[in-house]
Amino acid sequence: MFLIIVATNDSILNSLIYQEAKRKRILINVIDDRSKCSFIFPSIVDRFPITVAVSSGGTAPVLTRMIKERIESILPMNLGNSALLAERWRSHVKLKFKKNTHRRYFWEKVFNGIFVSHVLNGNLKKAIKTLNTEIKQKKSFKGEIFLVGAGPGDSGLLTLRGLQVIQQADVILYDSLVSSDILSLVRKDAKKIYVGKKANKLCVSQKNINSMLINMARNGNKVVRLKGGDSFIFGRGGEELEIAKKFGINFQVVPGITAATGVSAYAGIPLTHRNYSSGIIFITGSNKEKEKNSQDWSFISKCKNYTLVIYMARLQSTYIFDKLKFNNYPLDMPMALIEKGTTSEQNTIIDTFKNLKKLSCLMKRPTLLILGKVVSLSKELSWFKKNSN
Repeated sequence: MFLIIVATNDSILNSLIYQEAKRKRILINVIDDRSKCSFIFPSIVDRFPITVAVSSGGTAPVLTRMIKERIESILPMNLGNSALLAERWRSHVKLKFKKNTHRRYFWEKVFNGIFVSHVLNGNLKKAIKTLNTEIKQKKSFKGEIFLVGAGPGDSGLLTLRGLQVIQQADVILYDSLVSSDILSLVRKDAKKIYVGKKANKLCVSQKNINSMLINMARNGNKVVRLKGGDSFIFGRGGEELEIAKKFGINFQVVPGITAATGVSAYAGIPLTHRNYSSGIIFITGSNKEKEKNSQDWSFISKCKNYTLVIYMARLQSTYIFDKLKFNNYPLDMPMALIEKGTTSEQNTIIDTFKNLKKLSCLMKRPTLLILGKVVSLSKELSWFKKNSN
C-alpha cells in the first residue's frame, strides 16, 4: 500500500498506525488530526472535467468549506461540458491556428462568447455550430495596447477590468510604483518588463518605452502598459497613446484609482468637505524646470479653501515650500506627508506647512503631499493600520 486514511475514534490506535506509516514512509491522513497527516485532502468543487481544489493545509477547514461554497455558487453545474466540447475540437483548432498565442485568442473569444451560454442552456447542437463558425471565420490577430492604472499600491484597489486585462496580456511593461502583489496577478507565462523611472537613477527612456510598445503590438501581442495610480494623471499615458495612434495601433484605457484619492482615503483625509474644502488642486513636484516653471504658484497660494495635492513632492519639498511661502501660503495650514500609501508599509506624518522641509527629509520613498484644512480630520477619521508619526 502507498496511502492510508485513518478514521477511527481510538486515539491510541490512530497514533500507532501513524507512527508505523511514518516509519515505513507511507502517506497517511488521520482524519481531524492535522499533526498526524503527511498529506491533506482539499475541498473539491467538481465540474468534471473542471476541478477546483481549495485547501488551507488543515489550518482552517471551516473557512475552506465557506470558500468552496462560494465557488460552488458561481460555477454552473454543467460548466464542464464546455471543456469536454473544447477537447473534441482542440485538434481542429490546432490545425487552423499554428501559433500558441492565436489559439489562446481563439479560445478566449469562444469562452467569453455565446458558446458557453449554449452549453449552459443544454443546447449542445448550437454550441457546436458556434464553434464551427468561429473556426471558419477569417481571423485578424492584430496587436493591441492596453493602458492600465494599477492603483496606489494595495492590490485590492486594482479594478476588476484591470485584473481581467493583465491576465490576458502577452507582455507587461510596468513601472516602479506597481506593487509586487499586483504583479503576482499577471498570467504566469506573460513576459514582464520593468521600465520604471526613479529620480537621479539610470532608467529606460520614454522614447525606448514608446518603441517597445509599438514593436511588441506590431508583432501581434496584447501589450499592457501598467502604471501606478491612474495613467492619465501625471502618468504620461496620453503621450504613449498619441504614439500608438500615430502608428495605427489599437488601444484601450483601463482607469485606475489615483494616488491622491486612494492614499488620502487610507490616511483618513477626505479631499473635499463642506466645512473645510470646496475643491481640489492636483499638481506634480516634478524636478523638470519646464514643468516647475509652468505652475502658477500665486494662484495656487490664493486657494486656501481648496485641498492642494502634490505628487512626487519629497525631492522638491524645498522648492515647493519656498514658492508657496513667497506667495503668502499660510504656514499653519495642516499638512500630511504620506509614503507607501495604501500598503502595509504606509507611513504618514501629520503636521503643519511650516515644517515641510524638515519633515520631508524623514521620507525615503516617493511621497504624496496634502495641504488643506481637511488634513485636520485625519486624527478623527484615520482607520487604516499603518506606521504613523
